[in-house]
Amino acid sequence: MDFNQDFITTIHDFNADISYLEKRLRTLSATSPMALLIPSLYEELQRPALTTIKKHLKSCDYIKFVNVCLYAETQEQYHHAVEFFSELPQHVNVIWTNGPRITELISKLAEKKLNLLDYAGKGWAVWLGLGLSSLQADIIALHDADIVTFDRSLVAKLFYPVAEPEFGIAYNKAYYTRLGLETRAMHGRAVRLFVAPLLATLEDVLGRNAYLHYLRSFRYPLAGEFALTSVLAVNLRIPCDWGLEVGLLAEVYRNAAPKRIAQVDLGFFDHKHKAVGDNPTEGLQKMCTEILSSILRTLTESESVVFSKGHQTALQVKFRRVAQDLIRQYFVDATCNGIPYDRHREEMTVESFEKVIPIAFKKYLNEPVASRIPDWTRALAVMPNLRELLHLAVEQDMAEAKATNAR
Repeated sequence: MDFNQDFITTIHDFNADISYLEKRLRTLSATSPMALLIPSLYEELQRPALTTIKKHLKSCDYIKFVNVCLYAETQEQYHHAVEFFSELPQHVNVIWTNGPRITELISKLAEKKLNLLDYAGKGWAVWLGLGLSSLQADIIALHDADIVTFDRSLVAKLFYPVAEPEFGIAYNKAYYTRLGLETRAMHGRAVRLFVAPLLATLEDVLGRNAYLHYLRSFRYPLAGEFALTSVLAVNLRIPCDWGLEVGLLAEVYRNAAPKRIAQVDLGFFDHKHKAVGDNPTEGLQKMCTEILSSILRTLTESESVVFSKGHQTALQVKFRRVAQDLIRQYFVDATCNGIPYDRHREEMTVESFEKVIPIAFKKYLNEPVASRIPDWTRALAVMPNLRELLHLAVEQDMAEAKATNAR
């Protein structure tokens, strides 16, 4: 049985009674409203995962708000999304992240010399969703729209550690076992074959480092599922590249004491899988480039580490050796559990990931300041009623969609 604790609090899966957690969450929600945030592309509505998520959320009556941050190319797509989520019993806001009303609202910030018009992608969706959710709720949880293995226990496990006042937890991040549903293949390649050996290698090269120790405490640092207080939410700068998850961990590191940070085991987990990519500008290779450049920036910003060409060389040399040792360990673990494991393919993936190291260093040197959306406290200093105006824009979009759908 695994009771091990590390630098941050780890909440294990010991087959807890989820009905107990949900009962407690119902009590807590009376005084601490909870909002669930789901960033989504319109295409996710066409896939079975989101339908399953919707079905399970119907029984999560402790959640007061469900805020869907939707990228839709047309008004028809947005209207369809409003109809799709209309059967949920919670108060649903479908935020059209690239819609004309929100674009017009954000342009008013640009007129006041805070230009956020160029931001896009998941980071932009998360920023908008956190703004609206922090207006409505004390506790916010976020998960993606493509979780194939979703059930209602997932959100209860995310919300409860933050909601329980005795714990004092401000941020709770998920970790899980990435096994394919049908093939039982090991997934999570970016963590297993890049982030894990990368962090171990950086610690070897740099010596003991507080931020690296913090990152290595997370069992799945690239998990996109987390919960946090609304107070913390408005103080986070949101990264706008493929290093979103590790960039958010850097922001939590800056804004919350370690004793207020936790991680929770969500069990077996499966969702969409990215291709490795044929070059460093594609797929997981691009993601790994952004992850490493984000880590390098944070080590300089938070720990005053100054990198040289020698660091890059040492990192490349040691990275492959550490990754190869891990592959041997994965092979043993997989074989003993009857899991198919292609060592040659894993080795080739590591070789692809190794090639992004000099590219990430170059990116770090050429772009030392990360692309992060200013936190909501900065935006509210420029326009104090911005969240209320955002809420109004969403309500108007929703009302228009419901009127059209009713015809």
